[in-house]
Amino acid sequence: MERKTKIHAEDGKQELVITREFDLPLDLLFTAYTEPGIVEQWMGTKVLKLENKKHGSYQFVTTDPKGNKYGFNGVIHEFSPNRKITRTFEMENTPFGVQLEFLEFEQLTGDTSLLTMHVVYRSVELRDQILKLPFAQGINMAHNRIQDIVNKLK
Repeated sequence: MERKTKIHAEDGKQELVITREFDLPLDLLFTAYTEPGIVEQWMGTKVLKLENKKHGSYQFVTTDPKGNKYGFNGVIHEFSPNRKITRTFEMENTPFGVQLEFLEFEQLTGDTSLLTMHVVYRSVELRDQILKLPFAQGINMAHNRIQDIVNKLK
């Protein structure tokens, strides 16, 4: 099955560009990233904090089947409803460090929208390590869950 989420990784660069067209109106796609209850569903995580504002922050925790807890956190640098979220993202207790994410939301038609994520890593090597993980499969699955969960809100 074709992955609907596309990842562009140019050789020698420390960034990724991730795009996905959704069969969702723009406001519902944006809500999937800003409403704690919806974020918990598609990310499979617990939202401890989600401050959707400039200089806000977020903190999530997830538990694997063995009971191990993993934290995710970041700072929101720019927040423009239905347009843009600029934030940092850090997976705690991993060697990957902090990444910078530019999320842009665009209306395509009345019922479709586009998410473009520009992700910048500290180094090319770190970006390449991420790409060796089942990253592409994971983000495609998460985006599929957004589509399914938010479709029910229409």
